[in-house]
Formats: sequence, structure tokens, C-alpha cells
Amino acid sequence: QVQLVESGGGLVQAGGSLRLSCVASGGRFSAYVMGWFRQAPGKEREFVAGITQSGGSIDYTDSAKGRFTISRDNAKNTVYLQMNSLQPEDTAVYYCAADPTYYRPRKSARNYDYWGQGTQVTVSS
Repeated sequence: QVQLVESGGGLVQAGGSLRLSCVASGGRFSAYVMGWFRQAPGKEREFVAGITQSGGSIDYTDSAKGRFTISRDNAKNTVYLQMNSLQPEDTAVYYCAADPTYYRPRKSARNYDYWGQGTQVTVSS
């Protein structure tokens, strides 16, 4: 059973930065497409960024382009999300997720089999 554990969330002022980490255990991390999603109160969970197994292909939601960077270190079984220029609308619980069955990041949460517990990101204005 794959376990994902996120960390790095917190409270930050608008314009600030945070780096989220997600450590995987119990599976073959290097075989999974990894994604970051977020869910704000009263809203559906939405795709933020995804990265292929080798890190050679990356996808972002439009609001994350130019501000967020996803990366992974397969030797450490870890995927990261560097978030810069944070805005209040980025406030949400952020989740990492693993897709063991496909070759590129998909934007639907239904395609991801394994999920972390989430980490809260709060951006104050």
C-alpha cells in the first residue's frame, strides 16, 4: 500500500513563498505520475500541477503557471511544489497524489489512486 505524507504548509502573507513536500513509501515511487491538487472550502478538488515519472514532462493549471514549480527526486521518493507570489486565492488544503497507471499527468482527481492527508496553505492579504 502506497502512503503519501505532505508537509510544508502554513500561513504566509500575500506575495510570499512556500515549498511543499510529499514523501512516498510502500510502493515504486519512480513508476508513478505524481500530482498536486488543492481544495478550498466549498469548492471541488482541483489540479494544480503534475509531473511524469522521469520528471521530463510537467503540466500546470493556468493559475499556477509562472508562479509554482513542481519537481521530484526519485532517489528520495519525494515530490515538491515550490509556490511563489502566493495570493489569498491560493488558500486551500494541498494534496499530493499518485497515478500508477498512466504515462503523463492527468487533471482529474479520479485518475489518481493514492492520496496524502493534505497540508493547509493559508495566504493572508
